[in-house]
Amino acid sequence: MHATDRPALAPRRILLAEDEPHIRRILLSVLEDEFDLDVATDGGEAFARLDSDMLYDLVLTDLMMPIHSGLEVLAHAKHLEHRRHLPVILLTAKGQDADRERALSLGAEDFITKPFSPKKLLARIREVIAT
Repeated sequence: MHATDRPALAPRRILLAEDEPHIRRILLSVLEDEFDLDVATDGGEAFARLDSDMLYDLVLTDLMMPIHSGLEVLAHAKHLEHRRHLPVILLTAKGQDADRERALSLGAEDFITKPFSPKKLLARIREVIAT
């Protein structure tokens, strides 16, 4: 089943991979009213959730996390047959051009630097999911 197979009224589901508790709380408060969230606190948990049959509409992942980085999470999602079209947005405090270029070359939908505007992030997620 793909995101496009979802019943029209079903809430959209986001896999949120963020290891920093403070940032995770901010993201949860911004997103929880509009989306179902599945939270991974490190890259290993994100891999396990991506390997599952859970239906996701988007992955929002931090770049620098324990076990697997956000770039590794992105590459893993794009490698999996049932996830290769899943949009992935990376969040990072680094914001270096090399990381951005690598993320986009691996198929990331966007690369957003911290600190971010919660309203702009929400608007970007809505835009990505709507396409």
